[in-house]
Amino acid sequence: MTNSYYVPTGGLPGQTELTTDRAMFTEAYAVLPRGTMRDIVTSLLPFWEKTRLWVIARPLSGFSETFSQYIVEVAPGGGSDRPELDTSAEGVLFLVGGELELTLDDQKHALRAGSYVFLPPQSNWTLHNASEANATFHWIRKAYQKVEGIEAPDAFVTHEDDVPGGEMPGTNGAWTTQRFADPTDIRHDMHVNIVNFEPGGAIPFPETHVMEHGLYVLEGKAVYLLNKDWIEVQEGDFMWLRAFCPQACYAGGPGRFRYLLYKDVNRHATLSRQLV
Repeated sequence: MTNSYYVPTGGLPGQTELTTDRAMFTEAYAVLPRGTMRDIVTSLLPFWEKTRLWVIARPLSGFSETFSQYIVEVAPGGGSDRPELDTSAEGVLFLVGGELELTLDDQKHALRAGSYVFLPPQSNWTLHNASEANATFHWIRKAYQKVEGIEAPDAFVTHEDDVPGGEMPGTNGAWTTQRFADPTDIRHDMHVNIVNFEPGGAIPFPETHVMEHGLYVLEGKAVYLLNKDWIEVQEGDFMWLRAFCPQACYAGGPGRFRYLLYKDVNRHATLSRQLV
């Protein structure tokens, strides 16, 4: 099956268009519709050439505690030889448009839409666009939580076509998850997966759990339960869910509903310590 991914293009709405949209920010969740990703809200990064990005999640009081997420657009001839400046950061790159050249530990990789890269802390990598068209990728970053006696996971490069979807029990294939990291590998403290729903597929109960989520809709549309609210979402929308925010969904069709999902995993809850 051919995969497609929504890629923001920026621009600016006309002065005659309505301002009202589905954007919302609450203490439990946030929705950034694709229409919010315009030219005037892009950012730049140190040591990146011909590159702009939309910051759609960042650690901030009341919004995200464990991760940041960017949608990065690299123009022809752009890229970076010093992409990550935080030595504690791990990352995932997921390409949604165009082509990029990744050098990882002196090995070159040609990335295309659907390519997935895991980067442990202190990875040696560069990224460049040698093509004649823009390239766009998601960059999810997290401060790696070290555990004494457990090594950090290894870097790897793959493609979603090479990662089969695991069927959720009792769904007859209507709900599958493509897991890029082994879920039993305790070295990983975050998972970034792709979740797939066929038309009419559903999460049939309000999931309520400790994992924080970032969800970027790659394809299709659905009605999504966020805390107490049912929200219509479509390809290009981003959702942030705090820990324990109830969630469920119905895939609306006519095609598949798919999203890139971040969650933090496999670590003790951090406990506050009072001074005595």
